[in-house]
Amino acid sequence: MTLRTALALAIILPCTLFTVSTKLSAQAAPSSASNVIVAPDGAVQIPSYTVPPSSFLSPKAKAYIAEHLRDMQNPELLKQDQGVPRFMKSYLERDAKLFAVERKETSVGGVHTYTYTPRSSISDKNRARVLINLHGGGFSGCWPGCAELESIPLSGLMKIKVVTVDYREGPDNKFPAASEDVASVYRELLKVYKPRNIGIYGCSAGGMLTAMSLAWFQTHGLPTPGAVGIYCASAGAFGGDATYIAFPFGEGQMPPTRPPGQSQLGYFSGTDINDRLVSPLNSPEIVAKFPPTLLITGTRDFAMSGTIHTDTELTKRGVKTELHVWDGLFHGFFYNADVPESQEAFNVMISFFDRNLGTK
Repeated sequence: MTLRTALALAIILPCTLFTVSTKLSAQAAPSSASNVIVAPDGAVQIPSYTVPPSSFLSPKAKAYIAEHLRDMQNPELLKQDQGVPRFMKSYLERDAKLFAVERKETSVGGVHTYTYTPRSSISDKNRARVLINLHGGGFSGCWPGCAELESIPLSGLMKIKVVTVDYREGPDNKFPAASEDVASVYRELLKVYKPRNIGIYGCSAGGMLTAMSLAWFQTHGLPTPGAVGIYCASAGAFGGDATYIAFPFGEGQMPPTRPPGQSQLGYFSGTDINDRLVSPLNSPEIVAKFPPTLLITGTRDFAMSGTIHTDTELTKRGVKTELHVWDGLFHGFFYNADVPESQEAFNVMISFFDRNLGTK
């Protein structure tokens, strides 16, 4: 799910009892335990109070989150121009300066894609490897904006080919169109690369689609890839504490009355959200066959609870997982490559794929 979709849900749905202030410049107000009300069912009503940026963030990250919160409250910056949210344009301009990569528009397996390669050439170790990126965007946009921001840094830093998929989205297309497109690209790449040498990853909707694609591969006779990355997303349903914590602190908006669901995204309208091809966590048998999985989130990410829950369920099924959580950061925080914490996230991604993909 993309920031724009989440914010739209937060604005449309009524507010909950959880009331906060996100005035970052103010000092934290004194609290009184007697002002906290606990309902019989365990729901907690909290008086208005101030939450400063995390003390663990770098100075650049503190400035970044303040800017992000202001941007998220500006409807004009959430609009997309040819698939690029306006607040992301400066990030794309920086990526063009920071990372020396070439982009080619291609068709892979009959699906429109962009392929990125480092201008200095692919490293010897990565010549037999390829990464597939599945971009974020709530299954309703952010191509090529999110795709570029998720693909350019890894291609440039890891010295590897990255193929990002322009999969079919809603509202014009419905499930399982995106899963079919990913399978078509994967099937074509299998003609050149061994399964263990292919990595798949994505942020937000792309993270969800990564998990959904694994389920699709299993049920359609395709081999399992070498490793995957599910970033700022769940392999199942939305929910948990992050719904109520992250919208105010990470997006500068009040939270919805209940967790946003796949059914509220046009791509999934009319779909059974309990279908294992939509929510793989509903099938222990499918989950148990996941390859090594990297999970990334932040404590102000509205998908944080789902990401953590995914790690728990995969671990219970014996899957090799790595969970990395950045304190004080929001949904898709690594889109700004200038922030030290984003650079840390890139290093984690590169190290994970380097350790878990085959080389021959």
